[in-house]
Amino acid sequence: MIQLENVVKTLGGRRVLDGMTLGVEPGMTYVILGPSGVGKTVALKLMIGLMRPDSGRIIVNNLDLTACDEDRLYKIRHIFGYLFQSGALINWLNVRDNIALPLRMNTKLHEHEIRRRVKENLAMVELKDAEKLMPDELSGGMKKRVALARAIVTEPKIILYDEPTTGLDPIVAETINKLIISIQSKIKTTSVVVTHDLRCALTVGNRIGLLRDGKIIAEGGPEEMKDSNNPRVREFIFATRLSE
Repeated sequence: MIQLENVVKTLGGRRVLDGMTLGVEPGMTYVILGPSGVGKTVALKLMIGLMRPDSGRIIVNNLDLTACDEDRLYKIRHIFGYLFQSGALINWLNVRDNIALPLRMNTKLHEHEIRRRVKENLAMVELKDAEKLMPDELSGGMKKRVALARAIVTEPKIILYDEPTTGLDPIVAETINKLIISIQSKIKTTSVVVTHDLRCALTVGNRIGLLRDGKIIAEGGPEEMKDSNNPRVREFIFATRLSE
């Protein structure tokens, strides 16, 4: 569903990605794991065409994004849902209108159908009574759940999660992890999660790639990564557990 082939990206004179290569199969939850500042969010922006690589290829749903003009990129973005790290709710819209926004902007659905989908997706993230609340009335965890409902309301083929548990306490973070798994099970989409949170990665990922030095240096399932003998993986796991 998604392939990155020897992708290079330089920002501010620093080579952020240096030959990054990975493949995401349909229906998989692939986790890009790594500490802050290694280029995880840059990888997401490249996958959705918000940035272009300096070199290498990015293929999404059999389409080479590096060969697409802006009009084609605009169309391909419609198959994505995107959960922003901050949630990125619009402050002057209530919960219902935040979730309805991508449907109103990008579809010709009747308002009755839009309202039905909003209710359905709020129930999926366990916030069925929150439609009329404003963003400043929501806790951090509630904001993430509303943003998640908005990301899936268009029934995307691919969902990109940017640090879904950042800034949340462990109990709320675990709730978000369970929601990611539940949504994956219900709508059978392909997902890419970027995180520095080892617990999140091991909980939600079918396959995990450790991003360091601009490339994926180790890759495997959750148990493989947890029991890996790769010194870079062991170093990251040790450092993460030390900081908990």
